[in-house]
Formats: sequence, structure tokens, C-alpha cells
Amino acid sequence: MLVESEPLKQLPAAEPTDRERIVRAVLDEIRPNLKRDGGDCELLEIDGNKIMVRLTGACVFCKLASATLEGIQARLVERLGEFVRLIPVAGAAKARH
Repeated sequence: MLVESEPLKQLPAAEPTDRERIVRAVLDEIRPNLKRDGGDCELLEIDGNKIMVRLTGACVFCKLASATLEGIQARLVERLGEFVRLIPVAGAAKARH
């Protein structure tokens, strides 16, 4: 289930938390596989047990995107030691300045 894009809170520019470091590490681990197939996964926001991500590139239209998200969520639960909900957000990636 994709959620429509709406203005999201930016991740704080301050020192990342351990939780954020773990989430980013998990995404970095799977990133080479996604990039090999022409896609990627961007971390948008962490809000409690909700982790919002945006699939980009070939992942947007891939029939296996839901399986990829389930695998990422399972790895996050394993690493964080608690249940988290990975929420895919639809929409174009924002330009960075």
C-alpha cells in the first residue's frame, strides 16, 4: 500500500540517533541489490515505530517491490529488536539543494 506524498518532516540535521543509524545501515546493506536492478530506497522519516521510505527508479513499477519492502521490514525488526512498520510513500524525490 502506497501512501500519497504530502509535506513530510525533514530528518533532523543534528547527530543521528542509534535508531536512525541502524535504519540507514540496513538500507545501505540492501542498496547494492536495488541499484543493480536500477532502483533505490530513500529514507524519508522516522516517527516512532513508523519508518517512511520512498522507492525510486525501477523499484517504483517492480512487481516484487512489496516483497522487497517486506524483506527490509523484517531486517529492521531483527536489527532494532522491536516491531516497526515500513511505510512506502509515493511521489517524486525532492531535489536537494
